[in-house]
Amino acid sequence: MLVVEETIAGAEATQIPKQRGESLLETAVRYVEERHWDVAPGTWLEAVDGVQRCSCADTACPAPGAHPARPDWAAQATGSATVARRMWQQQPAASILLPTGRTFDAISVPETAGFLALARMERMGSTLGPVTLTPDRRMQFFVLPGTSAKVPGLVRALGWSLTSLDLLAWGEGTYVAAPPTRFGSRGAVQWACRPTPANRWLPDAEELISPLAYACGRER
Repeated sequence: MLVVEETIAGAEATQIPKQRGESLLETAVRYVEERHWDVAPGTWLEAVDGVQRCSCADTACPAPGAHPARPDWAAQATGSATVARRMWQQQPAASILLPTGRTFDAISVPETAGFLALARMERMGSTLGPVTLTPDRRMQFFVLPGTSAKVPGLVRALGWSLTSLDLLAWGEGTYVAAPPTRFGSRGAVQWACRPTPANRWLPDAEELISPLAYACGRER
């Protein structure tokens, strides 16, 4: 547990782009300008009778304020800072969604497995890309686009199957919620491994899959 707390504390102190005091608009524009990531506005939180509800109006929403607001969200996603600024000016409270399958794919694992894998990869000196931590206790490891298609075969080669591991590969047509997007009252998405100039070049799935699969196997 100590490792988890120290990692998050460090991420909050030095995350890029800076978020303390910044609006969602400013943060979304930073993602476009500094990382060249496409961004899409998602749902947002609204106060209803003193309770934070998702703008989708579903009282049982599993990710309140942190999912697409419209069916064509992928087509709406933009890599233009000017367009991003205009979209968040129209809805300043909209969450920030990053489409996968474009400039990056993502491998999603449970939080406990993710921190175990991070510790192992640091000891191995592995190259890491950005990693997010969500309030629903999952971590997303950013990898090169196109690698999600390789993951099932790589996992099988290690003697596992995807159905036996809580490991998901996200590519075209899916997304990750970016910091500082909030999941209702559960808290905000954070960086477990912040974006820096050093990790602008993302790893391939082959570089991460072994420690991630091993960590997920231990958590079964």
